[in-house]
Amino acid sequence: MKMKIIFLSFSLFLITGISFGQKGKEPKSIITRGNSIKKYHNKEDLERMKKGQLLVLYNERIETLIRTLPYIAFATKPGVTMVTLGIPNTDDNVKALDNQFEATDSFIETNMEFQGRLLPYSDKSDLMAAILFYEEIMKSLHEYSEYH
Repeated sequence: MKMKIIFLSFSLFLITGISFGQKGKEPKSIITRGNSIKKYHNKEDLERMKKGQLLVLYNERIETLIRTLPYIAFATKPGVTMVTLGIPNTDDNVKALDNQFEATDSFIETNMEFQGRLLPYSDKSDLMAAILFYEEIMKSLHEYSEYH
């Protein structure tokens, strides 16, 4: 009887280990979910804001574009994975995507450091124009997905 209990416990342990071991290879999203603009603005909205608020908006839009534009041939919205595109979820492909994400993170960090030093010297009207332009690009990405 003890042997059956030991054998059953060992079997359940192996089955549990195998089922949890498979979860590590879930496909990653090419565009991350938190990478979107929650609100678009018009010129009047931006005119009411202080320059510090505009700097934050500007940086958010830059980061969103950097994390989205390189992938528009694949997707323009979060949730699309290599598997949904028919790209094999191999270790090499996952590693390539991870390397791309790391390079993007490094670039964004360097860019934000640069923006933090020099962007405060820009004119408020130029910041507003850039924010509106970046938002139009993001709106265009939603229209782009309708072309295919």
